[in-house]
Amino acid sequence: MSSAYRVCFVCTGNICRSPIAESVFRARLAEAGLDGLVEVDSAGTGGWHEGDGADPRAVSVLDAHGYKSDHTARQFRASWFAGLDLVIALDEGHLRELRQLAPTPAAAAKVRLLRAYDPGIRSSDGRPGDLDVPDPYYGDPAGFEECLEMVERASAGLLATVRHTIEETA
Repeated sequence: MSSAYRVCFVCTGNICRSPIAESVFRARLAEAGLDGLVEVDSAGTGGWHEGDGADPRAVSVLDAHGYKSDHTARQFRASWFAGLDLVIALDEGHLRELRQLAPTPAAAAKVRLLRAYDPGIRSSDGRPGDLDVPDPYYGDPAGFEECLEMVERASAGLLATVRHTIEETA
């Protein structure tokens, strides 16, 4: 088993949101000098696109913003929980599905929503706002830009959390 901290981003088919999140977070880790300490990947709750590359619109938006992407879609498996430190869901539906798939309560506790790490998401009464990253698959390219922006905002908070955890266990 690897001694690296392991994070897996999960969306529906692993061709839009989670590959974007994986690419952005890899870049943030490299910028922070943590890429050697953290392993990042992604998967989907379903296997419809298993073996496919990322959606061309996702690849296009990543390329346009300077992110690298080399991706092959795959489906998340319950057996993976044992080797992961964090499982990052892109919306509430993924969160529920992953927690139900978790073999133990400790495994279920590893599942978090990506946008929960975005400190800017607050409603007027101070509570967290909508934490879903909307699925851009059936929309136009602007939806992929919006997805990227949401992922970028949340990645800073996720990076801080991962850095803190690594420092505590060092």
